[in-house]
Amino acid sequence: MKQFRLHSITDIHEGHFLKDRIPGKYISRGALMWGKPGQRTHTNDGPDGKDYHVHDDEEIFVVLQGKGIMELEGDEYPLFTGDVMIVEPGEDHHLVIDEQDPCVIVWFHASDTRPA
Repeated sequence: MKQFRLHSITDIHEGHFLKDRIPGKYISRGALMWGKPGQRTHTNDGPDGKDYHVHDDEEIFVVLQGKGIMELEGDEYPLFTGDVMIVEPGEDHHLVIDEQDPCVIVWFHASDTRPA
């Protein structure tokens, strides 16, 4: 896991804005997400309905607004507006949306090929 503030990213004019921090030349998939207050992502969607969610590559979360908690390998990391979190390959992760100040998140993955 890597966590930092959005304003700490270097000035990038080519490629994606995290090209110096993660592998992959291009953002290959992702979405803008509004979660319901108190929602926990990927609950019981692992193999055999178990509470486990991992990827083979990095997944990046950028908090555009609000608050949340990233559950990562059983630990909790608070997230606030402007935070960037990179979940490493194989790390079990779940995002919990704050009840009072629900977060708006951009999540994405990067690869060496442009999406079709």
